[in-house]
Amino acid sequence: MSIDVQLSGFEPFAGAATNESWEAVRRAAPLLEARGVSMGTVRLPVVFSRGADLLLEQVAARSPRLVIATGLAAGRRAITPERVAINVQDARIADNDGRSPIDAPCVDGGPVGYFSTLPIKAMVEAARELDVPAAVSQSAGTYVCNDVFYRLCHALQADASEAGDRGVAVRGGFVHLPSADVVGAEDAARALVGMVEAALRSDQDLRITGGVES
Repeated sequence: MSIDVQLSGFEPFAGAATNESWEAVRRAAPLLEARGVSMGTVRLPVVFSRGADLLLEQVAARSPRLVIATGLAAGRRAITPERVAINVQDARIADNDGRSPIDAPCVDGGPVGYFSTLPIKAMVEAARELDVPAAVSQSAGTYVCNDVFYRLCHALQADASEAGDRGVAVRGGFVHLPSADVVGAEDAARALVGMVEAALRSDQDLRITGGVES
């Protein structure tokens, strides 16, 4: 049986006690279920390759319509749906297994990048309507968040190509959350609910600006 949406967040890393992405996901899930959205959630390890492997296992098992992975971007001032995943692993700090890949591909021989297939601008507007700061991000970085995002896009593209006209393509992408002092856990969960609902009802994204100059 398929579900409406698969959400993921991350375990803590870099000595932190919690990870804002998982706190938002676990709070958002019952709110979405109360609105009739069928859900799957999973907490991913902050480990290159292994985090993506676990998410893709859940996607294969649950056949969601949408996949929205989330992670923490502590320096940001808003919730930021990501536009592009790039085929690079380049760690500023070690992951939770102590690995620090440098200039390695997420997928050997894969394309340089993938665009999110989520309606990222509609999702931004949904969060703003709830008075939660949100903006489009043009880079998911080169750490585990981007690795998960790229591997997800790569897998969904392969599935869509294999299905052709015989199936409905699963849409997916990534959302970064700021630290809790910028957007608290309850507000982050409310915004995530709004973003999920916007993605479920939007076949086409909004034609509004989301660009930056640098």
